[in-house]
Amino acid sequence: MTFNDVNAAASAVQNLSEEECWNALLSASLGRLAVAVGGIPDIFPVNFVAADRHLLFRTASGTKLIELTVNNRVAFETDGVGRDDAWSVVVHGTARALNTQREIDDAAALPLRPLIPTVKPVFVEIVPESITGRRFLLGPEPTAALL
Repeated sequence: MTFNDVNAAASAVQNLSEEECWNALLSASLGRLAVAVGGIPDIFPVNFVAADRHLLFRTASGTKLIELTVNNRVAFETDGVGRDDAWSVVVHGTARALNTQREIDDAAALPLRPLIPTVKPVFVEIVPESITGRRFLLGPEPTAALL
């Protein structure tokens, strides 16, 4: 591996600041919700919106909502890929179904609609406890020989 290969590898991955993570979340609309019940992890694709430093998505009765009721501790991941770079943001926090009419009305005013023609009457909010992200500069594999 050459000196240039080492420098390229070192700068190819950059940690994002919290503000950069939120900007990335604001630009995205599809992510993955990870939950675990009884030690068994589950991942669900969800469309979402970031608003007021929280994440919101809609769902219907079913496995996802049941699992969130049993264990509200979640991880959420979203990412994006551009021409020259890619990024990934992970949020750890707690999830809860919105239950007051004011919360539901406020959430309903956001640009959050189901992607598929289904009724998803339950709004779920993720309150972040930690947020991390990384940016990846895209490019060719370094010239070092693979072992």
